Order: sequence, then C-alpha cells, then structure tokens
Amino acid sequence: MLTSLDVERCYRAVASRDARFDGWFFTAVRTTGIYCRPSCPARTPAAANVSFFGSAAGAQAAGYRACRRCRPDAVPGSPEWDVRADVVARAMRLIADGEVERSGVPGLAARLGYSERQVHRLLVGELGVGPLAVARAQRAQTARVLIETTDLPMADVAFAAGFASIRQFNDTVREVFACTPSELRRRRPGSDGGTPGWLTLRLAARAPFDAAEVLHFLGAHAVPGLEEWDGTTFSRVLDLPAGPGVVRLSPAPDGGPAVTARLLLTDLRDLRAAVPRCRRLLDLDADPAAVDDVLGADPALAPLVAGAPGRRVPASPDGPESAVRAVLGQQVSVAGTRTLTARLLPLAGTPLAEPVGTLTHAFPRPEALAEAELSAVGLTGARRRTLGGLAAALAEGRVVLDPGCDREAAARDLLALPGIGPWTASLVVMRGLGDPDVWLPGDLALRRALASLGSSDAEAATRWRPWRSYAAMHLWALAAPTLFTRSPLDRSAS
Repeated sequence: MLTSLDVERCYRAVASRDARFDGWFFTAVRTTGIYCRPSCPARTPAAANVSFFGSAAGAQAAGYRACRRCRPDAVPGSPEWDVRADVVARAMRLIADGEVERSGVPGLAARLGYSERQVHRLLVGELGVGPLAVARAQRAQTARVLIETTDLPMADVAFAAGFASIRQFNDTVREVFACTPSELRRRRPGSDGGTPGWLTLRLAARAPFDAAEVLHFLGAHAVPGLEEWDGTTFSRVLDLPAGPGVVRLSPAPDGGPAVTARLLLTDLRDLRAAVPRCRRLLDLDADPAAVDDVLGADPALAPLVAGAPGRRVPASPDGPESAVRAVLGQQVSVAGTRTLTARLLPLAGTPLAEPVGTLTHAFPRPEALAEAELSAVGLTGARRRTLGGLAAALAEGRVVLDPGCDREAAARDLLALPGIGPWTASLVVMRGLGDPDVWLPGDLALRRALASLGSSDAEAATRWRPWRSYAAMHLWALAAPTLFTRSPLDRSAS
C-alpha cells in the first residue's frame, strides 16, 4: 500500500474520478471487498473504508476482487515502469513480457542479475507481493480478455493466458472476478467471434491519444515483407517465443483512446508476449498529462504541444531489431533504410508458413544475422563490419537489449562496438528500450527544428528532462511533418 502522503492525494483523485490516474494505483474498498480504478463511476466510498495499492496484484493478494463495473484490470499499465530504470521497474517490464511463464522466477532473476530472494524482497517491499503474484494478476487479465472477446474453448483460453492447468485457471478467475469463466463469458457484450484464426483485442491508452498519428509514423517507416501500411491499418510480423505472429493495428472504431489489435499467432501462449510488445510499439502506457505539463510549460515547445497533445514515442517490439535498423539508418534516408532492411529478410529472417498479405518474414534474430552473408545487401564494407559485430555481440550476450536490461549499461556496451556512436546508441535506447528521457546528439532534423525555434542542441539536452524523447518527437514532427500525417494531396486521393 502507499504512504500516508500518497493516500491523501489518491483519495482526492478518486473523489474527482480522475481518469489520468487509472493504472497508477488501485482503490480497494473494505466494506465491499472489491478494488477499482480511480475513475470508477460508482459512488465514492468513505475515506475510512479504502486502501490504495500500487498494483492489481497487490489488491488481489489482499483478498479483493475486481470491480465488475469499472474493470480495473483493463486499464493501461503504469507508466512508472517505463520511466524508472531500477531493478523493480526492470522486473516489471520482463514480467509483462511473459518471462515468468517462459522461465519461472529463477529465469527472471538470472535476467536481472540478482538472486531469486533479492528479486522477491525488492518487489514485496514496493508492491506488497512477489513476482509470482504479479504474473498471476497479468494472467488473469489476459484470460478475461480472451473470455470476453473470443469464442475460444476455455481450455485454450487457460493455456493461452499462461496457466499451468485448467484447475488453476478456474480457481484464479473465480477468486479475482468472483464468478466462473462461463459466467464471465455469458455477461460479455455481443461479439461476432471475429475472423477465424485471428484474436481481436482492444488495447487501451491514456487520453489524449492520436492513434492515427502513431500508426502513420510506423507506416512511414514500414519495411516491405516485415511491415505493411494501407493508410489506416499498420500490420507487422512479430518474432515471438513459439514462432512468428502477425498483428494488425488500427484506431479503435469508437474513436476512444485505444487501438484495435488483431493477432494471428503460431501458438496461443504467445499472446502473453505479443500484447506487451504491441503496447510498447505504440507507447500505450505513457502518461501524456505528465509529459505535456513539462513540455507545454516551455515557451519554445508550447505551440507544438498544444497542436499535438499526448504525442507518443513509437518504439520497436524488439530491442535487437531496433539496433540493427538504427545501424542501417546511419546517414541514410528513411526510404533508403527501408530498402536496406528489406534486403535482410530473405537472407536471415524467419519466413511465415505462408504470406499474410504482403508480410513474409519475421525480422532476423542476431544468431542468424551473425552467420549471414551480407554482401548482397548493398552496404559499405565498414557498415557491413559494424552490422556483423553488432549481431555477434547480441548473439553472444555481450550486448543485452531485452525489456529488463539496464539501459545505461546497454548504451555503454553499444558505444564500445566499432561503428556505433552516440546518435545510434541513443536511438536504440529511445525506440528500442522505450526510455522516455533520451536526446539524440547531432541529429540533423532536430538541429533544423531547434534552429527554427531559436534554441540549441546543448540547451535541449537539459531543458526538457525527464521527457526529452517526447520533445524529440515534437521537433521531428516540425522538421519532417510527412512522417506524422498525410499530406493534403494524399488525403484528397483517399
């Protein structure tokens, strides 16, 4: 639970039903035995009857069940885990990516470089529960989404959500939601079941959120064979533990702050990894109010923030992929980078069992790329050696770029490789690891935008902390607006 100072602030947020705090904390009501999101429309409980938890797992471990009215388990994730770089934040990012399901707590601890006991103690000290309870809460949320949005048999739902047995699945759903899985499905809104083989999910974000802009930015960088953009929907291949998957992302049809994701998976159990990677790709767990408050107070950025409130930093679903694409993009245009990257796919990428539209391959894994013959890609000898050295370092574990890595250590390790300088390393940390406070030294587009605002690179490196990544996106939009929105000519043609 939270400190006494936080309790007062949290209660004020609950009393005002402030949706900006959804996902930051959860409100547990002792008289009803339920926990809610801060914006729950139900009558505000008396202050003496509430407790506050930093995670849904903490509330569940204390014996509370999820509110059926406000669905607290469906809120965006806490932005705190993306902002922070400590061990707890790194652990939470790995748990969200499904590490506990894949390798258990021993594997999680090994990835973090700590003992199991240390990891458990750190999470309990901050969240009140250990890694198993956090993973269990996330399995419950995944199960609820599948129960309510698909017609999958319950056994398939259980294993797709990461449960080890049907009994464990049934017990958890009853405990968390106070009903059986069958009762939860009967109460769901009407569903047409979707396209056979595809799972359709709603991925929520904090308002304001311009889904069309985020998807357009990704579409402007789309690599043929790996990604596809049709002007509304961005599709791509995901490299998942059990095999390649495909996701199609489009703005929510109701216009709300959300994205509709349609997933085609090799193995349903990969859903636990696919969803957080999609959320990371779209920066859905960001706190736009906090970002805009800081950047909007700066006279130079205020007009840009007012013109695009809630602007996100689109990322990569895979750190190693972002590093390879950053190297390919050194001193090359966006179109040139797309062409070079597309040439890698047939050389080392994992092919789909059969094409999905124009999608044919997953991005090459470092092991395959390190062994590939890259002479046909069209790189200079120096760039080819840089790419080969990077792939080898990733494959051998000398550079680690997973969701739980130490970002500062990753940047140092990248800079130690020949051919990788501050710009490349910073871009990887920003878009590959989701660090919200990265500046790109020497970036030409940023320099042009800064010059037009009467500012300098040196000033920007400190003025916009801790949200320099978001400042960079606003400046990129000023320097290269076509990467963020369609031109009037494009609109008239559609």
